[in-house]
Amino acid sequence: MQKGFILLNCDLGAEEYVVDELKRMQNISNAYLTFGAYDVVAEIQTETETEFSKVISEVRKISRVVSTMTLNVIDPK
Repeated sequence: MQKGFILLNCDLGAEEYVVDELKRMQNISNAYLTFGAYDVVAEIQTETETEFSKVISEVRKISRVVSTMTLNVIDPK
Protein backbone atom coordinates (compact mmCIF):
# COMPACT_ATOMS: atom_id res chain seq x y z
CA MET A 1 0.00 0.00 0.00
CA GLN A 2 1.20 3.50 -0.87
CA LYS A 3 0.44 6.33 1.57
CA GLY A 4 1.22 10.01 1.55
CA PHE A 5 0.12 13.56 2.15
CA ILE A 6 -0.35 16.37 -0.32
CA LEU A 7 -0.04 19.95 0.88
CA LEU A 8 -1.96 22.46 -1.22
CA ASN A 9 -2.06 26.20 -1.72
CA CYS A 10 -5.30 27.54 -3.20
CA ASP A 11 -6.70 30.76 -4.55
CA LEU A 12 -7.88 33.04 -1.76
CA GLY A 13 -11.35 31.94 -0.66
CA ALA A 14 -11.24 28.59 -2.50
CA GLU A 15 -10.09 26.47 0.42
CA GLU A 16 -13.47 24.94 1.30
CA TYR A 17 -14.22 24.25 -2.37
CA VAL A 18 -10.90 22.41 -2.75
CA VAL A 19 -11.50 20.35 0.42
CA ASP A 20 -14.97 19.38 -0.86
CA GLU A 21 -13.48 18.30 -4.21
CA LEU A 22 -10.77 16.27 -2.48
CA LYS A 23 -13.26 14.48 -0.25
CA ARG A 24 -15.13 13.30 -3.36
CA MET A 25 -12.01 11.57 -4.70
CA GLN A 26 -11.81 7.83 -4.15
CA ASN A 27 -8.22 7.59 -2.86
CA ILE A 28 -8.30 10.63 -0.59
CA SER A 29 -8.95 9.33 2.92
CA ASN A 30 -9.01 12.75 4.65
CA ALA A 31 -8.71 16.43 3.74
CA TYR A 32 -8.29 19.31 6.18
CA LEU A 33 -8.23 23.10 6.12
CA THR A 34 -5.07 24.39 7.79
CA PHE A 35 -3.46 27.63 8.91
CA GLY A 36 0.17 28.23 8.03
CA ALA A 37 2.28 27.80 4.92
CA TYR A 38 -0.36 25.57 3.26
CA ASP A 39 -4.13 25.97 2.99
CA VAL A 40 -5.14 22.29 2.77
CA VAL A 41 -3.64 18.94 3.73
CA ALA A 42 -4.97 15.71 2.20
CA GLU A 43 -4.11 12.11 3.00
CA ILE A 44 -3.76 9.72 0.07
CA GLN A 45 -3.90 5.91 0.14
CA THR A 46 -3.53 3.73 -2.94
CA GLU A 47 -2.61 0.14 -3.67
CA THR A 48 0.26 0.95 -6.06
CA GLU A 49 2.78 3.67 -6.78
CA THR A 50 1.28 4.11 -10.25
CA GLU A 51 -2.18 4.80 -8.77
CA PHE A 52 -0.55 7.19 -6.29
CA SER A 53 0.98 9.20 -9.14
CA LYS A 54 -2.38 9.33 -10.93
CA VAL A 55 -4.12 10.67 -7.83
CA ILE A 56 -1.49 13.40 -7.46
CA SER A 57 -2.05 14.39 -11.08
CA GLU A 58 -5.82 14.55 -10.53
CA VAL A 59 -5.39 16.68 -7.42
CA ARG A 60 -3.14 19.13 -9.25
CA LYS A 61 -5.87 19.58 -11.89
CA ILE A 62 -8.52 20.69 -9.37
CA SER A 63 -9.70 24.18 -10.22
CA ARG A 64 -8.25 26.92 -8.00
CA VAL A 65 -5.31 24.83 -6.75
CA VAL A 66 -2.23 27.03 -7.09
CA SER A 67 0.56 24.70 -5.94
CA THR A 68 1.18 21.37 -4.21
CA MET A 69 3.86 19.53 -2.28
CA THR A 70 3.71 15.75 -1.96
CA LEU A 71 5.06 13.82 1.01
CA ASN A 72 5.38 10.04 0.53
CA VAL A 73 5.17 7.96 3.69
CA ILE A 74 7.88 5.30 3.88
CA ASP A 75 7.66 2.03 5.77
CA PRO A 76 10.85 1.69 7.86
CA LYS A 77 11.11 -2.11 7.92
